[in-house]
Amino acid sequence: MPSSSVLTKSAAPPKARRFDSLEQEAFLHLWRTYDRLRIEEDRLFEAFGLTPQQYNALRLLRARHPASLPTLALAERLVSRAPDITRLLDKLEERKLIRRDRLAGNRRVVEVRVTDAGLKLLETLDEPVRRCHARQLGHVPRARLRQLISLLQEARRPHEAPDGAWAETS
Repeated sequence: MPSSSVLTKSAAPPKARRFDSLEQEAFLHLWRTYDRLRIEEDRLFEAFGLTPQQYNALRLLRARHPASLPTLALAERLVSRAPDITRLLDKLEERKLIRRDRLAGNRRVVEVRVTDAGLKLLETLDEPVRRCHARQLGHVPRARLRQLISLLQEARRPHEAPDGAWAETS
């Protein structure tokens, strides 16, 4: 019969594999990073009664101001896909941050534009958003940020239309 010391010194169980592949490891690191960085953004926009997607829509409309943008073109330019763009815009319109107009020649096309109230809110947010991004990524040297941007564009390339709004951003 083996001694008790032999029984207590059993071999450590084999270490479980954390990732099934290098691609999975990279993806999960992206996801984890997104989650951690998003916490800062959520906190900021909640203080102004916005979601990050609503802010993104307002920012895109400001870039076109005083012109408008068709709803579908706006949806394509958003950072993250908005399956219910109408609901997102409804909430912004209720707050009078945007205005929607149907074209007389084609009633199916809805043009969206930012209002003066939307522009004022964006102006109020400009500096807090810059500070948020500095907290998120300000510790990374500029050359490494450019490298990161390039790697992320490369990772997205096969999954986006080559002529889409996000094909090349820098």
